[in-house]
Amino acid sequence: MKILVIGYGSPIRGDDALGVLVADRLEQDGVPEHVTVIARHILTAELVTEMSAVQRVIFLDAAIDLAPGTVRCQRLTPTARAASSMAHFLDPQELLGWCTALYGHAPESHLITGGGASFDYADYRLSPAGEFAMTAMLAEIEPLLYA
Repeated sequence: MKILVIGYGSPIRGDDALGVLVADRLEQDGVPEHVTVIARHILTAELVTEMSAVQRVIFLDAAIDLAPGTVRCQRLTPTARAASSMAHFLDPQELLGWCTALYGHAPESHLITGGGASFDYADYRLSPAGEFAMTAMLAEIEPLLYA
């Protein structure tokens, strides 16, 4: 099974860098051959082509609606509203909607988010809660890479 991991967020906004830093750590630690890891500041339409070629995509991001340091993993489905706009940036479900509209299918998808404590300017520096969330996100993603 081909898997695409997409970590995204702003690397200059403290814990908002969680998705990017988790993706970077995965690459540093090494992933199986069937896994491709991408880190981006924002989700853009160009990712749809890469998503159409895999069976599973895992999105990684920070969350302001979670308690700092906690992690949530949720299954995603495409959203129909994606066909109506092509904004400067998209959310994961819009990308899945575009994948379905353009390629007739969307991969199984998950969103793993970590609760951040500080979103102030801090270039690639996480708060202690962000560091804890990063460790928890790495543990959450592990079974999805081999399932």
